[in-house]
Amino acid sequence: MIKRNLLVIGLAGLLGACGFQLRGTGDVQFALKELEVSARDSYGDTVRDVREVLENNGVRVFPGAAYKLYLANEQERQRSASYTSSARSAEYERTMTLNYEIRGAKDLLLLSNQLEVQTYYVQDSNNLISNDQESAQLRTEMRRDLVQQLAQRLQQITPEQLDALQQTAEAKAKAEAEALEAARQREAAQPQQSPIELPVQ
Repeated sequence: MIKRNLLVIGLAGLLGACGFQLRGTGDVQFALKELEVSARDSYGDTVRDVREVLENNGVRVFPGAAYKLYLANEQERQRSASYTSSARSAEYERTMTLNYEIRGAKDLLLLSNQLEVQTYYVQDSNNLISNDQESAQLRTEMRRDLVQQLAQRLQQITPEQLDALQQTAEAKAKAEAEALEAARQREAAQPQQSPIELPVQ
């Protein structure tokens, strides 16, 4: 018994030393130290979970931060994946997607992407209460996976990368504004045609 306990402790120490961690545990290091976070559904579970993950890992989340994370669109889709002999749906495929953007000064778009989580589950047509509970639990787990994916993406972004993207976005916006102004000036410089006068009968 003692040997087995020592073996378990030894394996745990070895796994910890090589950096192994269970999913969803441990600290995530972010190069970004501050971020504004908002969402289309500003009171939704996803934006709340994202704020919590960021704050728990040392990112200051507040309005007016230099860069803004916007959760633009979250969707959930479900379709039948297989059927029972009576043609009732038995297995379902559920997909959750999350579109997000990072914006900088002057609300310029710096980058955007989409995350996706997909899973399958079996529904028991004879136990509706259990199905509802399972569906709610599944939705929670899928949302957690989306938030974890987003945290991993954000973990790879540095302030220097966002500064470079900001400069590129500003240069692009300036070029577009100058092209629009040049087109307007060309149009204004063209002589206006006089209306055609018909001879009086």
